[in-house]
Amino acid sequence: MDKGTLEKIEKELLQRKEQILKDLEDISKKDSHEVDNRTAKFPEYGNKADENAQEISEYSTTVATEAVLEKTLRDIENALKRMDAGDYGTCKYCAKDINKKRLIARPVASTCIECKTKLQSN
Repeated sequence: MDKGTLEKIEKELLQRKEQILKDLEDISKKDSHEVDNRTAKFPEYGNKADENAQEISEYSTTVATEAVLEKTLRDIENALKRMDAGDYGTCKYCAKDINKKRLIARPVASTCIECKTKLQSN
């Protein structure tokens, strides 16, 4: 892969990482008991039944959102590590180059389309 494309992808990954960290900060709080030192914030609307139901609903959504953001963050960090190691753009299963269009569309991809298709069909 050419250096310009690689730099562009790295810049995009770093921007996405920064945004995800900000988003996680907005929806979570520090918690030393968690692996990532974060836990979803629990909303406090009041003590009425409908307020409690709304709190639980919002908390459930926040927990799910937090999980998606954390997975995306891990994917980005892994892609950046592969860049640092010099093996970004190489399929982790077959060791062939991952198509440039795939990496532009999905910068965190660690597998080529052929291997990903095989994995999904099993």
